[in-house]
Amino acid sequence: MPLHLSDLLTRPDLRLSVTYDVPPHLLARPIEAATVSDLLSPGKWLQGGELLMTIGLLLPMEPAACRAYIRDVAEGGAACLALGLGQGLPYQEAPEPLVTAAEEAGLPLLTVPDEVPFIAVTKAVFDARATEQRDALHRAFATQRRLTAAAAGDGLRPMLEEWTAATGVGAAVLDPLGRLLAAGEREPRTPLAQARDLLDRVAARGLRGSASSTAGGQQLEVQPLGARRLRGLLLLTGRPDDAARSVVPGLVSLLSLELERRHLRDEPERRRRSALLSELLAEEHPAPGRARDMLHSVGLTTERVRGVVVEAGSGGDARKRAAGAGSGTAAPETSDGSAAESAAQEMAADLALAMPGGLVRVVGGAADGTPAGAPDRAPGGPAGPFVEAVVGEDLDIRDVLARFAPHRPAGIGPVTAPEAVRVSLRQAAGLLAVSRASGEPAEARQSQASRLLLDLGDRRTLQGYADTVLGPLDLADNGEELIATLAAWLETGGVWDATSRRLGVHRHTVRNRLDKAMDLTGRRLDDPDDRFDLWLATRIRRGGTPSPGAAGRTAAAPPPARPDR
Repeated sequence: MPLHLSDLLTRPDLRLSVTYDVPPHLLARPIEAATVSDLLSPGKWLQGGELLMTIGLLLPMEPAACRAYIRDVAEGGAACLALGLGQGLPYQEAPEPLVTAAEEAGLPLLTVPDEVPFIAVTKAVFDARATEQRDALHRAFATQRRLTAAAAGDGLRPMLEEWTAATGVGAAVLDPLGRLLAAGEREPRTPLAQARDLLDRVAARGLRGSASSTAGGQQLEVQPLGARRLRGLLLLTGRPDDAARSVVPGLVSLLSLELERRHLRDEPERRRRSALLSELLAEEHPAPGRARDMLHSVGLTTERVRGVVVEAGSGGDARKRAAGAGSGTAAPETSDGSAAESAAQEMAADLALAMPGGLVRVVGGAADGTPAGAPDRAPGGPAGPFVEAVVGEDLDIRDVLARFAPHRPAGIGPVTAPEAVRVSLRQAAGLLAVSRASGEPAEARQSQASRLLLDLGDRRTLQGYADTVLGPLDLADNGEELIATLAAWLETGGVWDATSRRLGVHRHTVRNRLDKAMDLTGRRLDDPDDRFDLWLATRIRRGGTPSPGAAGRTAAAPPPARPDR
């Protein structure tokens, strides 16, 4: 327990006395040290919390001068002032001007009798402080033993409960996205929403530092958890004393070990999910019920899903990016190829943790960078291993990518039915070139994508964009026929009869083909953005030149929608 002024007053060997009726809150002041000074301005030599003793050799007795002296002592941070009395000393009792000035300033003024030397008071203070520190050390050891014993059990909660019981400080462990994993109390003292900014700030820095703030009158502190990568966050609610503060590093270490143990324990499940994703994508046209059942078996119960492809990098570049990522990765010192593979596996594990019910796998390498949804390597596709994932439509995938795959090229496919997720993955892979050029994840159906591509002007990027838009038609049995019909309709300004004459088929055939093409791509001919994207994609496929029989039409702009539809 800290040494308070009231504790010194109860010591019979010191025989200290107060010179006025000191309020209880002033008697509760903690005493950090004891010192002696007869300077007229001792304030600048104080650090705060001292019991300042003086014999008053130079004390002035004028009221104004006494007030100035007391003010200097109080502003220096002294907890109290003690005046030594006795034979041969300047004072045999406390002078009234000094007592009045001390009472006005709220500074306790004590007297030390002649038979008690100042060194006795100093020893008493330092003995009490040493006892306090020894007790704090014993409490810290006892708390550490309790935490270690709890760590031998199963889970995070026993450790957090022991911590809170021993220190009175609330504790909760959250995953890197701020989702609660375990808490030392049934109800958190501070709602997690109030700590959200602090949690996000620490999570963004990975293992590189902690942070603290206040919310709802409570002190909050967040510590990162994990060995080589960020596995979770520790939220402390309350102000730890010195004993508890010394145990915080041990608590962080034990919780980190438990999270790493969980990570290793989950490896078989991650492998099972990876194999399940491979099985799902191996079938070119899976039955709707079968695809849905496969996703339900891992907890992905949303009616609509989407594909995501992330380039994991290759060579020394992968090691450099891994070391600086927000997850706090330290890539292994191995060959370039194995470093890229290791980075990809770690990224996949992080994404699997962040995607409830999601399916994640690592595919490809320097020899094959082929997305599972594509028959051939996508133009502008990844040069090293990459991560494929299938996630629910309600997941904020951009937030997940920003946290676990920062600065990595990523394509986000459109939302689709489970049986068509292969197409969504193909489109996501086609967007990698766009993401690589723009520096941020590229998402299918972004309204400004075509304008961005026109500005970029890179051939591989443009081809990747065309594959993204027309990819669903490439996979159809009569894909070439559908694309040719779509191009002809766009080039004739959406005139059905003109399209029919150019292709030599009935106008109803044209309508049927375009209806099927729109169903496959999820686009609408009466949507200006969709029509522009389709027009640009067909132009890119033909190298920017109009198809034969275009009758001199220019490629300057897509046609307007026609009312004869």
